[in-house]
Amino acid sequence: MKDVTIYTDGACSGNPGPGGWGAVLFYGEHKKEMSGAAANTTNNRMELQAVIESLSVLKEPCKVTLYSDSAYLVNCFEQGWYKGWLKKGWKNSKNQPVENQDLWKEILQLTNKHQVQFVKVKGHADNEWNNRCDELATGAIKRL
Repeated sequence: MKDVTIYTDGACSGNPGPGGWGAVLFYGEHKKEMSGAAANTTNNRMELQAVIESLSVLKEPCKVTLYSDSAYLVNCFEQGWYKGWLKKGWKNSKNQPVENQDLWKEILQLTNKHQVQFVKVKGHADNEWNNRCDELATGAIKRL
């Protein structure tokens, strides 16, 4: 399996409001930057969309280390939230429907295809690639 490193971030101007996502992918000496936007969304949806878009461009199953400043995303996998959601028919610990189910379901399909390790990074700090993803996400909002 190819080793791929991915950094992702989401941003929203208002929450909800116009939002954007950014991702930077590394494989060997190759680097790919991606971004996109949605007119009416939330920050959490953009965080998840960045993951979906970046994993979706991988042409074969890969071993991925994915860095994100989203505790919402990283904790879901590191703390196994999704396992409880699946057992409870997509209900959360308060027995309410899980928010953003459509995106979570896509991410789960993609993480079944790839071996993904999620790593939490501090947002808006000194991580060059997290900062670049933020620039890509906020830039995408401006192009709406």
